Amino acid sequence: MVVERHGSVGPWEATVGYSRVVRAGAHVWVAGCTAAGEDGAVLGGDDPGAQAAAAIAAIERALLTVDAALMDVVRTRIFLTDIAHWEAVGRAHGARFAGVRPVATMVAVSALIDPRLLVEIEADAYVADGTSAR
Repeated sequence: MVVERHGSVGPWEATVGYSRVVRAGAHVWVAGCTAAGEDGAVLGGDDPGAQAAAAIAAIERALLTVDAALMDVVRTRIFLTDIAHWEAVGRAHGARFAGVRPVATMVAVSALIDPRLLVEIEADAYVADGTSAR
């Protein structure tokens, strides 16, 4: 089985030594995505819902590099720096995953790698018999 590993333009991948997305057969794992833009700006400013939407867009881009889609996602993990943001982030998640309904976990953490970031989201996907649900 071939294991595909793909990076993105993220600023931390090379330093930390990880891939944005890995695919092994039908299984796909997307590393934690945030609202960090290529130029260092935080997409969505200080709005947790907008940051979550930007993180999900990054997940979607990562999935596309391995011929997968949001419809293939079976699990998400959501990390918040303030649990009071759960509803805004949950609404952003629901807007993109309502038709998919992956299992999900949402937890508060003390901080993310950049203090401007409010949310980070990981995703696992399964592409049944090699064909994406997209």
